[in-house]
Amino acid sequence: MELEILHAIQGLHRDWLDPVMVFFSAIGNSGFCWIVLSVVLACIPRTRKCGVTMLLSMALTFVLGNLFLKNLVARPRPCAVDKSVTLLVPFPSEYSFPSGHSASSFTAAAALFAYQRRIGLIALFVAAVIAFSRMYLFVHYPTDILGGICIGVLDAFLVVRLMRAWERRRASL
Repeated sequence: MELEILHAIQGLHRDWLDPVMVFFSAIGNSGFCWIVLSVVLACIPRTRKCGVTMLLSMALTFVLGNLFLKNLVARPRPCAVDKSVTLLVPFPSEYSFPSGHSASSFTAAAALFAYQRRIGLIALFVAAVIAFSRMYLFVHYPTDILGGICIGVLDAFLVVRLMRAWERRRASL
């Protein structure tokens, strides 16, 4: 069923949309855009807590998703299972579940949303486009994306709660 969904998404391909999806996928590579944004925010005193929270959330998500779950589940990518689709990006070397692009994008965007609602909404939209691009490019199944989103949001929620508890404790000393 998931391959059927991916094949339906392949019907959306257009000459103008292909480079857009490749771009959004590329900015999500290794969480690079989110790391840069987090570091910038961490360097500004007014947004430091947000930046640090984003960095900690992404670190937790990387360890849990990329280092642990990907190797535990060891799910082959759709492009490895069905070679009929021509890839617009290099064949990814890691396993498929969970989507690291989705997990890192949603953990960063959710942490940002916890501190900066308006910018966070934009970040969540960008994260959604990055996540969708991975299905459009035929390198992730829908459940890989959903798993990445869930892991990312849960990690952000956990880190935000821990950071706020630490701030309250520090303020009471």
